[in-house]
Amino acid sequence: MTHLRDAGLTGNETIETSFGTLRLEHTFPTDESSELLFDQLDAQRAAQAYLWSLPLVGFLTWRERAAEVFGATRFGDFVVYDSLREKRGIVTANLTTPYVINFTSLADGPLLIDYPAGPTAGGVLDFWQRPVVDLGQTGPDRGDGGGYVVLGPHHDDTPFQGSGRYVVRSQTVNIFIAFRVLTQDPRLMAAAKAGLKLSRAGSGPAPVRFIEGVDREWSATPARGMRYWQDLATVLAEEPVREVDKALMAMVEPLGLVKGREFAPDARQRRILQEGAALGELLVRNLQVNPRYTEPYWTGTSWFKSFDFEVEQETDTVLQLDQRASWFYEAVTSTQGMVHPTPGTGQVYLTSKRDSRARLVRADRTYRLHVPADVPVAQFWSLTLYSEDTRRPYDNGGTEIRSVSLDSRDEQLKFNDDGGIDLYIGPTAPAGARSNWVKTIAPDGWFVYFRLYAPSQPFFDKTWTLPDFEAI
Repeated sequence: MTHLRDAGLTGNETIETSFGTLRLEHTFPTDESSELLFDQLDAQRAAQAYLWSLPLVGFLTWRERAAEVFGATRFGDFVVYDSLREKRGIVTANLTTPYVINFTSLADGPLLIDYPAGPTAGGVLDFWQRPVVDLGQTGPDRGDGGGYVVLGPHHDDTPFQGSGRYVVRSQTVNIFIAFRVLTQDPRLMAAAKAGLKLSRAGSGPAPVRFIEGVDREWSATPARGMRYWQDLATVLAEEPVREVDKALMAMVEPLGLVKGREFAPDARQRRILQEGAALGELLVRNLQVNPRYTEPYWTGTSWFKSFDFEVEQETDTVLQLDQRASWFYEAVTSTQGMVHPTPGTGQVYLTSKRDSRARLVRADRTYRLHVPADVPVAQFWSLTLYSEDTRRPYDNGGTEIRSVSLDSRDEQLKFNDDGGIDLYIGPTAPAGARSNWVKTIAPDGWFVYFRLYAPSQPFFDKTWTLPDFEAI
């Protein structure tokens, strides 16, 4: 018997592997070994398919759950996510400003958007969660508002040439439209909602319905097990296959995921798919915690830029699978303003999962984060706590947004005399620090996003640094 790494792969040979014992007879795998090899081949493919498909399933899950919970089923339905319970359903939701969100299909023709002027940030994304176009301050309208035409993969752009609208194309039939108002002034939110219009090419504006005040607990975290693959099958049936995805589509065919066919896996396929989903999640969670494709933003710390790859998700030579999987496992959406901010515009998302001694953070320890004075932002900064299990805003029993998210506009925060501030995360608040504390509950692991809105030059030249969490 030989170990796999030492196998000669010829003649009569018995080979020990991590997944069982293989036997060659006159160089051919025996029938029993053939079954083991097919199981191993398909299990590997299922795990890799999980990583590949996370953006698609993330959006499909959100669309389907929003339809169930909020009743967002008609063209022109926008859900306004404002309360903690509404936002706690979204993977790594931003808790500092309301979201206004719509899912639309281009199957019935191009979409026309009349977008309002004002201090907003938003965008149109395809179902691979790639930005089709930014809207608002980081979009071509630069916050002045304007008209957009969103074409599907095969729509003709000729009728819209010279229309005065920004013409963009989605590579998927399904799209996501979202924006948030970057101010707490209710008059600006009302003006933004009043100025938003949607229509199909050749038709007048449809009624825009804003679904508000639902205030229910829900979840848009992708399912585990077979439900994950059922959701993937649903979205694959709706979307064209891109050239860049043909190899992965070939890999999932033996698992029962075939374009144009009903997804009806047999018992063997179900077993392998369930194992593949679990292994895939473990693989991507390891990438998320230990992102080997990049380096910490500040040398000597454990702070990483959360979105650290191209919004197109590919370069001239590679599809950025690991980078994309890490982000879309723990988050949703992408825009140019998130990935390529410039001084005074866009947003920066920073995350850390280790303390100052490089140990993984724990829910049964209390930590201090010292935020130095003069945080380099033109707008504001925030610290939000998320569950490692669900990747949604942490559920610690709190009912208010500040129970899991603290930001520089919060009048209850206590700043230090020098303008810096100490924030605390853990099961108990240090004496006198309750207003600056966010609670954790073991064993629900956690991570944070430290967001900078309209980051200024000291962030980019790294003259301002955020230190690591210190266990206390």
